[in-house]
Amino acid sequence: MTASTTRRTTVARSRTAAFGAIAVAGTLLLTGCGDHTDKGSDGGSSSSAASSAPLAAKLPADIRKAGVIKVGSDIAYPPVEYMENGKAVGVDPDIAEALGKQLGVKFDFQNGKFDQLIVGLQANRFNVIMSAMNDTKDRQNGIDSDTGKKVGNGVDFVDYFTAGTSILVQKGNPKGIKSLDDLCGKVVALQKGTTSEGIAKAQSTKCTKDGKKAITLQTFDTDPEALLRLKQGASVADLNDFPVAAYNAKTSGSGKDFEVVGDQIEAGPYGIAVSKENTQLRDALQAAVDAIIKNGDYQKILAKWNVTQGAVTEGKVNGGS
Repeated sequence: MTASTTRRTTVARSRTAAFGAIAVAGTLLLTGCGDHTDKGSDGGSSSSAASSAPLAAKLPADIRKAGVIKVGSDIAYPPVEYMENGKAVGVDPDIAEALGKQLGVKFDFQNGKFDQLIVGLQANRFNVIMSAMNDTKDRQNGIDSDTGKKVGNGVDFVDYFTAGTSILVQKGNPKGIKSLDDLCGKVVALQKGTTSEGIAKAQSTKCTKDGKKAITLQTFDTDPEALLRLKQGASVADLNDFPVAAYNAKTSGSGKDFEVVGDQIEAGPYGIAVSKENTQLRDALQAAVDAIIKNGDYQKILAKWNVTQGAVTEGKVNGGS
C-alpha cells in the first residue's frame, strides 16, 4: 500500500488510500493466498484483443505478443486489492482491467509481500507493481528511506490515485488518540516497509526530541496482522492509507471494531511501478491512464469503491515528492 513516507513505503509502497479489510479474521485468511495467474489466454485471443485495442501498438512487442502484463501486488489491502472467491478484486484490479481494454492485454495479479515487491520487479518476476504503492523520490532513486543509502536502481511510476495516511484506533477511542503527538510512549502496530512505518519512525524521533517517550513500533508483514493487534488492545493505533482505514472502520465487526481519528497525513500519489529500463511500457501505461480518465471509466471505478476523493486528472510520471 513506503520504507518510510505515506502508505506503503519500502526500501525497495507505500500504500496510502485504500479501504481496510472485510473482517480482520477474514482478511488474515486472504493473506495466505498464493500467486494467482490467469491461465485462460491463448495466442489467438490475445492477438484479437490487441488488434482491436486503441493503444496496443504502444506496448513493447513481447508483452503485446504474450497478451499479459504480470502485476506484483500485496493482495490483502481492501478495498484497494484483496482476494474474493479466489480472485483479486478491488480498486487496483478494476483500474487494471480498464487499462487492459485500452492496451489489449490482461493484467495478471500475483500475490507477494509488500516489502519485497520492488525486489521482485527488478528480478523480472513481474512487469509492474500495482499495490497502493506511494510514488516517492526515494523509491524513484532506489534510496533506503531509513538509512539514506542507495540500495537499487529505483523505479519509475505512473501515478493514478492520491491518498494520505490515517490513524485507526479502537472504536470509542479509549486511549484518546487525536494526532501523531498522542502516540508518544505508546505501542503502534503497522505494516512494515510502508510509508506509514516511515511516518511513525519520524514521529517517534520527534517525541524524543520533545522530551517524551519514543513510540514502540510493532511491524508486521501484512496490515491485517497489525489490525488484529489493535483489535486485541495490544496496540493503541494502526497507521494506514485513508481509504483502507476508512474501509476497516466501516466494515470490521460491522463497524464496531475501529474508527479513524485526526486528519490525513502527507497525502501523495499511488503509482504503477515500472523498471526504469522499461520506458516503453511506462509510456504505454501513462497513455492508458489518461485514456480511461478521458472516457470516464476511471471515475466510475472510483465511485464504485467510494474513493472518488483520491481521483487524479492525469497519469503523471514520477509525480511524487
